[in-house]
Amino acid sequence: MSQWLVLAIAMSVACVVVVAVVLLRSRRAGEDEDTSESPDVMEYMTMMIGVVYAIVLGLAIAGVWEGRNGAQADVQQEAQALHEVSARAQVYPADFRNLVRSDVDAYASFVVNTEAQYMQDHGAISPRGTELLDKLRTDVASRAPQSDLESQTYQPIVDQIAAVESARNSRGQAAGPTMPPVVWFGLIVGAVITVGLIFTLQIRRTPRELLLAGVFSALIGFLLFLIWDFDNPFSRGISMTAQPFLDLFPGIGGSS
Repeated sequence: MSQWLVLAIAMSVACVVVVAVVLLRSRRAGEDEDTSESPDVMEYMTMMIGVVYAIVLGLAIAGVWEGRNGAQADVQQEAQALHEVSARAQVYPADFRNLVRSDVDAYASFVVNTEAQYMQDHGAISPRGTELLDKLRTDVASRAPQSDLESQTYQPIVDQIAAVESARNSRGQAAGPTMPPVVWFGLIVGAVITVGLIFTLQIRRTPRELLLAGVFSALIGFLLFLIWDFDNPFSRGISMTAQPFLDLFPGIGGSS
């Protein structure tokens, strides 16, 4: 089932539940119940709780958005550093240059065509990808420079491989959910309390009030879905892609 369909269903259910509770409460209200006004302290407390929960929601959204941007930056850095290794190998003789570029293409192809799906399924980077990167590092390190130009190029290539590994490790750390369970507990309980406070204001069943109650509950549901989706940058609806690798290594998209 599409995650967007799940979102639509969740928002619709939230609206229906809130409207149904309002209608049921209105029907069961006693004849002597005064629904014309609410105590001032109740309105003040409702407003303050809503403001506090809005701040918490904003901080949570900012946190997962920053994590998503960081994950995207890690992918870009990894692809760029790998491309630099391939480009700097130009100074080597043809046989060794082809070996290095073959290792680079094998690693990039694996990341795009295999590891991206592996991260979605397992929430971690693949050991096979680590083996391919180790092979690249070993091949580069096992050949001593044989000219001044190779000597000048050797260390920058090693540094770029280290940058690939660093970005890869950061990508692995962002592969699974990053939001602590206690934060999710607070967000969900806060949502229930905030929506529940609608009923403390003695809301009636006029079309305008029912519409506002439904829209408010749907908005809370959407924001929680947004946080949940951004919390795992590589596995959910608005997920990271391997596009930086495809941009820098256009020939690997169709390999398996």
